[in-house]
Amino acid sequence: MSLPLTARVQEAGAALAAEASRFSGYGWMRGTSGNLSVVIDRDPLVLAVTASGLDKSELTDRDVVLIDADGAALDPDDPRPPSAEAGLHAHIAARTGAGAVFHVHAFDAVVAGHRWPGGVEIRDMEMLKGIGHRAHDETVTIPVIANDQDMTVEAARFDEVYVPATAEVPEVPALIVASHGMYAWGVDIAAARRHLEIAEWLLRFTVATR
Repeated sequence: MSLPLTARVQEAGAALAAEASRFSGYGWMRGTSGNLSVVIDRDPLVLAVTASGLDKSELTDRDVVLIDADGAALDPDDPRPPSAEAGLHAHIAARTGAGAVFHVHAFDAVVAGHRWPGGVEIRDMEMLKGIGHRAHDETVTIPVIANDQDMTVEAARFDEVYVPATAEVPEVPALIVASHGMYAWGVDIAAARRHLEIAEWLLRFTVATR
């Protein structure tokens, strides 16, 4: 089945291209690394994810692939494959209700995952407010999972460490994959960007000072 590039998908592609350019400028998406996604539909779940093998600083509004809840491309004739991590994007979106999921290879996130494989504990930092938590009197743990090429394995590992929000405590909208990179998500692209930038800053500070 050939899916036309609708105005909605093209708009998503343009937004993701802008985010990829931004993160490439930070050095978080060097070469062709990293991938970004946004939810297009919920029932059934459909995401637009940046295509694999492209320089993330040079994406256009057409450089996205539509995937299903398993991370498989909806158009088998599309010559551009989705990222190998597409399945984890879809799983995070389904599990958390996120509208956008971002994955980058920020250096300090990788260092933090190596240094604290059981999770990175952070407290008493004003910037914690940026990921929805209190600046004081609360320890926030950014979870770490081991890296694997099988996204079903990674999805199961995510489920083991993910703590859904409660009425009293919000979720931690970030994840480190050891020796690989980090994920962050949010209700929309702006929230995912904010969570990614704040979580990376907190990790950078923690690596530098602890």
